[in-house]
This record gives sequence, structure tokens and C-alpha cells, in this order.
Amino acid sequence: MASRRLARLNEQLKRELSEMIRTQVRDPRVGVVTVTGVEVASDLGSARVFVRVIGDRAELVETLAGLEAAAPFLRGLLGRVLHVRRVPELRFREDRSMEHARRIEQVLSEVVVPEEETRPEDSE
Repeated sequence: MASRRLARLNEQLKRELSEMIRTQVRDPRVGVVTVTGVEVASDLGSARVFVRVIGDRAELVETLAGLEAAAPFLRGLLGRVLHVRRVPELRFREDRSMEHARRIEQVLSEVVVPEEETRPEDSE
């Protein structure tokens, strides 16, 4: 039961944060951001927010710094929208799932699968 509650809270946080970052955050360091996932701790004290940023590594670092600076502001906005006793502390992280997927794909493409030797069928 608790895991369903956490899953619902994760999805709600993802939706709300996506909208709030797009419409409320005015920090010039924050560029185009996609919130790809949220993982709330089981005690609801903190939440890791995974984001993708369009741009290079420097833009990612700048955007993450801007989001960390905006975290208390976003937490306050979430407090007005969410129906939870305590709004989790927000920690923004880079979503590296695409890099992991590319790496797995690369490793799999390098695997050489030996062809089965063709066996002559027994004829009677």
C-alpha cells in the first residue's frame, strides 16, 4: 500500500515540478529542462528529481546550480499544491538513463554470437 502511495506522489511531484520549473523559475541559469523522474524517500523527507537538459555539460552544470538555488522556492510552491504533511526536500540530479542505455546497446552490439553449425538432417 505504501509503495502505491509513493508511486502516486512521485508522479504528482514530476508533473507539478515540470510545470513549476517551466512557468515559475526565472533564474537565467535554468535552461530547457525536462523532469524525467522523481524518487521520494520512504520517510518522505527528501526527493531526488532527475532532469534532462538540452545543451552541453557546462549548461547542465549551470542548470543544476540554478535548480538547486530554486529548490526552496519550488518546495514552498509544492506545499500549496500537495496534500502531504511534509513536502520533501528537493535534490536535483542529472538523468543518466540515456547514457546507460547507449552503453548497454554498444556492449550488446559488440557481442559476437557464433553461428550454429548447420547439421545435415538425418534421412531415412
